Order: sequence, then C-alpha cells, then structure tokens
Amino acid sequence: MADAFSPVAIGPITLRNRFIRSGANEMMVKASLPTKALLELHRAMAAGGVGMTTLAYIAISRDGRTFSEQGVLDERAVPHYRAITDAIHAEGAKASAQITHGGSFVQHKELSTPRAISSSGGIDKMGVMMGRFFQRQMDRADMDRIIGEFVAAAERAVAAGFDAVELHMGHGYLLNQFVSPLSNKRTDEYGGSAANRIRFPAEVLAAVKRAVGDRIAVLAKINLLDGVAKGATVDDAVVTARALEAAGADMLVLSAGRNIEAAWQIFGSPMPYDDLAAMQGGLFAKLQFKLLKATTPKNLAFKELYLLDAARRVRAAVSMKLGYLGGVQSLAGAETALDAGFDAVVMARALVHDPGIVNKFRADRAHHSQCTACNRCVAVMYGPAGTYCPEVDNPIDVALNQIPAGEDIRNAA
Repeated sequence: MADAFSPVAIGPITLRNRFIRSGANEMMVKASLPTKALLELHRAMAAGGVGMTTLAYIAISRDGRTFSEQGVLDERAVPHYRAITDAIHAEGAKASAQITHGGSFVQHKELSTPRAISSSGGIDKMGVMMGRFFQRQMDRADMDRIIGEFVAAAERAVAAGFDAVELHMGHGYLLNQFVSPLSNKRTDEYGGSAANRIRFPAEVLAAVKRAVGDRIAVLAKINLLDGVAKGATVDDAVVTARALEAAGADMLVLSAGRNIEAAWQIFGSPMPYDDLAAMQGGLFAKLQFKLLKATTPKNLAFKELYLLDAARRVRAAVSMKLGYLGGVQSLAGAETALDAGFDAVVMARALVHDPGIVNKFRADRAHHSQCTACNRCVAVMYGPAGTYCPEVDNPIDVALNQIPAGEDIRNAA
C-alpha cells in the first residue's frame, strides 16, 4: 500500500507528502493584488499538513483576467506574493502559482483590444453579456506574445518565491480553447487532430520550462474529458499528456469539465445554480443559470474518486508524474489513487471545508471529510469574503480581503 505521507519529488522540488491543494479559485484579491485573506487561507492549508498549496488563477496579463479584480502576476505583485510564499514556507509546505490566460472566457470590459483572443474566431459567448459579440482567432504574432507573457509570469513566480508554476490548460481557459474541439475550429497546424490542438499549449510549456530550468517545477492542469458531446475525450487526453511529457512537464494534474458547458463534470456533482443566480443577479444571469441547470445530467450524485477510471487510462499511457484530482475525501481514497500509480492526490473542496484535514488523516486513518460536495463554496466566492465553506460558516475575515498581502494592516486605508 502506498504511503500518502512519504515525500515525493516533482522535477527539482520535493514535497513532504503526497497531498496538494488544488488551484481552486479563491477570489481573494483587491485591484488585482493578493490580499491578507489569501495569505491566511494558504497559511492555513500549509499548517494543516498539505505538501504543496496552489494559488489559483493568477493571470499572466491584465487581458488574461477573467474578472476585473483577478490577480495578475506583474512586477508590482511580486512582493505581495512573496509575503504569501514566505508564510507557506514557514509552515513547511511548498507553494505553486497557477498561471493562465482567460482568452475569450473574460467577464470584464477592460480589454486592451476590441475583441478577445481565442484559438478561433466567431461568437464570443462570454462577451455577448457585455456587448462584445465576436472574438478573434490568434495569429502567430499573438501566439508569440502569449508565450512571452507566460514566460515572464513564470520568471516573476521565481522572484516571488514560488516552488512551482501550474499552467492551466483545462476548464475552458485560453490554452484549453486550443485543446478542446468545442473551441478550436482552426484548419492550420494548430487545429483538427488532438495532436495539432495540443501543439500551441505544448509550445507554451516548453518555453516556460526552458526559461525556469531547474529553479522551479513546471506543472500543467489538463482535462481528462470535457464532459459534453463533441468535446475532448479521454483518448484526446492521452495525446495531450504524451505531448506535454515530451515538452518537459514535471507533473500533470488531471481534471475534467468546462466552466460553461459542463461545470458539473469538474465537480462530479450538481452545481448550485440557484445560488449562483442569486449572487450575480440580473435577468440574463438568471436565465443563463436556469439553462445550465437544465443541462446537468439527471440523478447526478457525488462519489469519491469520480475521475479515477478516466485518469487510469492516462496513467497507463505516460511515465511522467501525475497528480490525481477528483473527489478524494479520505486517506483510504488517497491511498487508492496512489496505489493506482498516481504520484500525488490533489484536493480542493475537502480542504476548503477543513484546511487541517491532512493532519487529521495522519492522526486518524479512519477520518473522513464531512464535505457534502454541495459546491456552495463556488457560489459564495463571489461575495465579499471570497471562497469558504458555508456548511461550517468559517469565512476568512472579510476585512482581510481588502488588504493587499505584505502590507501592514494598521496602514491600510
């Protein structure tokens, strides 16, 4: 039986155990800077026993934000993120920065160009709500610019004290807009087959790896499947994994689903669309969430390790390090994934519910998360406190979500 508490090497770094906090959006930023609330959240994860904790969705540029306030890994942000990595390291854990670009999945009006970029042109599904009806297909100059922005963000992650970067290639963001046939309608060498669709994301990863060398680990989060008709399949994920292994990835985190078309596939349980509609308001939002609720499979019920069968197929296809993500709620579940050949287990909701759960697993092998996979943590993250578990009513102090990390709380306006 695998030992979940044994160290594991991921490229140039070694984690103290096999537990990784997933890059799950925290919404704890102010004016695109990380806040003290974000620091305290990840300090709690580190103190609670994880081997590494991942700061979610840090945009590589202002155009790459999905929300107007979303974090951007620019020069001014480096000391603020450094405060967070210092806090994580003081608790004995490693820190990873999930860096990405939203492409056409952008929910603000502050783009530097009239149209959002994506793998292909056409209707801008997110932009329609803001009067931005069309998106633009990226050309070679766009690709080279985006590669440069990923490289620059990774270099800043090094300066900010991160031990790893995770390139987000899933869930419908820009790099996934190349990987998924739901978005990629190109007819050149970057479209068509699964091997062509992963070509640009692999170029991005290879460039990042060349730039950072062995200073930090380079991970990527990918989709095992999109979870919707005509979307990417597990067969496509095998092609993706092999291409990223060849590009030099130190580990892949295996997820699934798309934010718009199949959010339920990400979480393995129904989304709280009524709560989401109430949080965001507006007639259009209510209609949108009503439609999404209707597309959720009937009788969908959460089960631990809900992505394991799909993940095993990728495990059989590559020799690189893989992190299993998808409903781990117990030490027994973690050990099942590790015994299946995965090198780490990646968790989000169970840690939102209880940041100390890894230490509890160590103290009591029978301990089981009380998270019900209701996904209400996704809805409340749009509120003033950012993400927390409403089942246990433990949001980080709302006031801390207004103070940039690294600044003295007494000097905050």
